[in-house]
Amino acid sequence: MPYVETAIDIAAPARVIYELAKDMESYPEFMPDVESVRVISRDGNSTTTRWKTLVEEAPIEWTEVDVFDDGRTRIDYRLIEGDLDKFEGAWTFAERDGVTHVVLSVDYDFGVPTLAELIGPTLQKKVEENSLMMLSALKSHAEKRTQRA
Repeated sequence: MPYVETAIDIAAPARVIYELAKDMESYPEFMPDVESVRVISRDGNSTTTRWKTLVEEAPIEWTEVDVFDDGRTRIDYRLIEGDLDKFEGAWTFAERDGVTHVVLSVDYDFGVPTLAELIGPTLQKKVEENSLMMLSALKSHAEKRTQRA
């Protein structure tokens, strides 16, 4: 299965960034390719969310379960239905010397083997670009929030 891991350093406390990342409903406000995120249900340390995004102007929709580990500042997510066969991974947040290293991992499968053979490298590049866009947007949002505080 294709796997992408992207990372960024953010000049803000891990807890602040983690809390912003947990607020997925606000992503459309500062992440350009995210059209909407709707919380379907909340149950203790997990949510079920419905996503609508754009990749190369093509809409992609899915529903996922997000599990929040507040002690380890980690978010695990897993597709339960949608336009992909597999879409899962994690957000991790490790703070050192006032800078937080954020890693977003994505393990995915679009479910069309011939398509994967034909455009696999292009698709992997798009997943990587989209992940970096999300991390960059989170960085900008977190650093602005930290400066105001």
